[in-house]
Amino acid sequence: MIKLRDLTKVFGPQTAVAGLNLDVPAGQIVGFLGPNGAGKSTTLKMITGMLQPTSGTVTVAGHDLATDALAVKRSVGFVPESGALFESLTGLEYLRMVAALYGIEETQADARITEFIQFFDLTWEALTDKFLGSYSKGMRRKVAIISALLHNPPVLLFDEPLDGLDVNAAMGFKTLIQTLAKQGRTVVYSSHILDVVERLCDRVVI
Repeated sequence: MIKLRDLTKVFGPQTAVAGLNLDVPAGQIVGFLGPNGAGKSTTLKMITGMLQPTSGTVTVAGHDLATDALAVKRSVGFVPESGALFESLTGLEYLRMVAALYGIEETQADARITEFIQFFDLTWEALTDKFLGSYSKGMRRKVAIISALLHNPPVLLFDEPLDGLDVNAAMGFKTLIQTLAKQGRTVVYSSHILDVVERLCDRVVI
């Protein structure tokens, strides 16, 4: 589902990622482990097309990023470490906007949103009564995770996804991604927290 060949990213004099080769099959949870600054986030952003590789190739779900970037982006759900969201929208407005970008009709989108907010112990009121800019860090993280899952992508990329989540939400999230992997989804879980990666992942890439 993910195939990286000689993937390299250079920023001026700094080589952030150097000749990375990696294969990830369907249904596997891969822990992407390394210290801060190791190039984990840069790699994930190259897989999604947010950053253009200096050299090398990225193939996702059979699509070459260089020649079919839109197909790659349709195949991927991504939760970045920053959790960047449109702060002038409510949570519901943001999620509906993301769904519309993926061509999901509002009725179907609302049904999926309802499933996820129940899973994360949220309410419709919490998503509608204030703008994202005033949400807590944990609430923003939950919205970011839901937005990545809305279009039911075959490949999921998580960059430090537990950052800001309370204990119950973190436990629920771990169960969720294990369930998604059993359904055939490919999950890359990037972190610098060794014990979580060891317990959760089928395979660890350092």
